[in-house]
Amino acid sequence: MSGTAKAREKEDSAGRRILYMAFELGEKSWKLGFTTGFGQKPREKTIVSRDRDSVLQEIRRAKARFGLEKDCEVQSLYEAGRDGFWLHRFLLANGIRNTVVDSTAIEQSRRKKTVKTDRVDLGKLLHLLMRRDAGEKRALCEVNVPSVCEEDRRHLHREATKTRHDLTRVTNRIKGLLSGQGLKVELSSDFGEQLETLKTWDGSDLPPMIKARLKREWEKVEFLKKQVNELERQRLEYVREGEGEALDQVRQLLQLRGIGPKSAWLYVMEFFSWRKFKNGKQVGSLAGLAPTPYQSGETAKEHGICKAGNKHIRTIAIEIAWCWIRYQPESELTKWYERRYEDSGPVAHKIGIVAVARKLLIALWRYLEQGLVPEGAQFKPARIF
Repeated sequence: MSGTAKAREKEDSAGRRILYMAFELGEKSWKLGFTTGFGQKPREKTIVSRDRDSVLQEIRRAKARFGLEKDCEVQSLYEAGRDGFWLHRFLLANGIRNTVVDSTAIEQSRRKKTVKTDRVDLGKLLHLLMRRDAGEKRALCEVNVPSVCEEDRRHLHREATKTRHDLTRVTNRIKGLLSGQGLKVELSSDFGEQLETLKTWDGSDLPPMIKARLKREWEKVEFLKKQVNELERQRLEYVREGEGEALDQVRQLLQLRGIGPKSAWLYVMEFFSWRKFKNGKQVGSLAGLAPTPYQSGETAKEHGICKAGNKHIRTIAIEIAWCWIRYQPESELTKWYERRYEDSGPVAHKIGIVAVARKLLIALWRYLEQGLVPEGAQFKPARIF
């Protein structure tokens, strides 16, 4: 190692050198990179994916390779993705300071085409980790890792959302198959019985193959409906009888008119119950509802909202904004929207509702954190869960 590289190595508070480690996670194999400072060629090793013993073994070997003490500090980094947060918890449990980074926020050069290989990515991650450790706070866009309990609470509403999407997809397929035979049928609960008597455009029976397929598709619809109903039942049961700060927040939101069980649950479990916000700007930014102005010289224009935050919250926030306008007509936010966009066209109204969604999200955060009721908002006459 050159004298310059040695001089630029980072040391901890006790004067010991630090081992930096980065992961490039794949389905079959993981690539690990190690270094102790700027200007040093990383040590790269490939292991079988999810092999925890091999990770610890390679850390020990890297310490020996760089002449580090066995108990020296290890800092690691990997990109958020399919493997989730279990690796983060495993590393913390073994005394390793780990960071999970948002891969979409890693800086890229705009001068040329981007070269992307596992080796290049490892080098970039190690460089970013060392820059962050050297004091450059914005070198990394860190992911806020939830606890096991906080992560587990997300599954109920996310499963319900995916199941509804599957139900819509299968229902549309049935309608398409019927349309191909010149038929338009209301998909009511007795569709299975109607299927036996359906006739094509010339009065003949449906061909046997497509009739059999429609029966199977309808069975999927009935199964998915049962799943959705069961998930809704579980959620209402949790709201009625569950205990904990998160469920108390759900019940607090449900007291306001225009907010139902689905939106209250989503707001809390995805957003408010496990994130600590410093101000309203952070709330709007994490929801992806923050503006993205572009200004250069005399050119100044708006690129719309950034859409870089939580997509689950952003979707429901727009829906609840429309509900707020309808069910909270006396609120100050509704009156502001009406004054601002009273004489505007439909496009401006859609733009304005995004502003309402952002303002309402911030107002609900203050309502939960500080007990400040949105100005002019009305409560439901009785709590209905």
